Amino acid sequence: MSDSPENPSGRPGRRDADGAPGARPAPPAAPPLDLTAESGATATGPRPRRRWARWTALGLAGLLLAATGTGWLLYTKLDGNIRTDHDTRNELEKYEAERPKSEPGGAENVLLIGSDRRSGESNGKYGEDNGTQRSDTAILLHAAADRRSATAVSIPRDLMVRIPACKRSDGKQSVPQFIQFNWAFEFAGAACTIRTVEKMTGIRIDHHMIVDFAGFKKMVDAVDGVDLCLERPVNDDEAHLRLPAGWQTLRGEEALGYVRARKSLGDGSDTMRMERQQQFLAALVNKVQSNGVLLHPGRLYPLLDAATSSLTTDEGLASLRGLYEWVRGMRSIPTDKVQFLTVPRREYRYDTDRDELVQPDADQLFRQLDKDRPVTVRPPSATPSPAPAASAVPGRARGRADAPHSPRPASGSREDSTGDGPDGSALPSATPTFRGTTAERGICR
Repeated sequence: MSDSPENPSGRPGRRDADGAPGARPAPPAAPPLDLTAESGATATGPRPRRRWARWTALGLAGLLLAATGTGWLLYTKLDGNIRTDHDTRNELEKYEAERPKSEPGGAENVLLIGSDRRSGESNGKYGEDNGTQRSDTAILLHAAADRRSATAVSIPRDLMVRIPACKRSDGKQSVPQFIQFNWAFEFAGAACTIRTVEKMTGIRIDHHMIVDFAGFKKMVDAVDGVDLCLERPVNDDEAHLRLPAGWQTLRGEEALGYVRARKSLGDGSDTMRMERQQQFLAALVNKVQSNGVLLHPGRLYPLLDAATSSLTTDEGLASLRGLYEWVRGMRSIPTDKVQFLTVPRREYRYDTDRDELVQPDADQLFRQLDKDRPVTVRPPSATPSPAPAASAVPGRARGRADAPHSPRPASGSREDSTGDGPDGSALPSATPTFRGTTAERGICR
């Protein structure tokens, strides 16, 4: 059988009644599509199930939009809390050529400045507002490149240092001078303080944060206080502090009084106060990590709100995202690797109310941090340092005027050795050890 146009396949086709070829019959018509059978609708309108699904979808969409809007509002609020320190950036740019270079690898150095500003409703009760402010606390925080350790070095406010010529708040230029450290902040703010630290340490300051009294209290309250123990009662009118002996949970006002108290605790020195500040910060870090604050939105928001509303920072940290990224990089550091110490110092030979660096210990510490090399801290009580030689020129003893002068031991000094060198001197170990504490050790161990 040959193919034909009517039957291209060559196969026999269907024929009509008289045997002639015919077309394939059309398939039977499909029944009408019943839209109500699957959709849940009726002849008169949507069924209840369809109506419920529609309103559920609309409700979820509304909740999503509300959550998104609320989240955006909260983010905007936190982001807007932070004050950007443009003036410091502009001033530092003028001295870029003389500043230390950043070491490669990702390590960061942040200068934390606690301002004793007395202006404002929250700060005025801590003293007379004379229009100036000083760095009540200054801490150089070094975060290692691998974010497996962090070292916080306190710089005494009374440390004698060389302050460079700086632009003062009144527009005039100050002259270089050898004077106590916290005057740099009073003279010319954060830019002058940063340049002073960089010249003293040789370490590039990548970021800075300024926190005042009110901000510190808010952050302590945001974590529901910090636990510590006292061997004896504290009664300090100047610090507005009344505490019994034993375990305490210090919240905002009491916490601020404790870290600021000077005359009623220890020997009345700024060194003892810095040790308390380090121990308190160690306990604060421990509580934040142990309570999962950084991983719990309900606990994290109050802390972020308190922190951002009290911070003045450089542009790199002056956004919620920048600050969060920095904190996120720090949260994986084990508490035993969050270290606190004071720069190696002793009484200034010409004035016992001032301090001076202990060398070569201080320079070794600065070199280790600058090169992102490890340091180790050891509790002060574990290995006491010998007292330094008597001052060359008698000065005023801290404490009672009629008390005989007894020089305090040097603090923060290196305490390591691995044996005697050829000349009989001690050989330093690969990882130098300094007096200090860690967040793991806490304040009462």
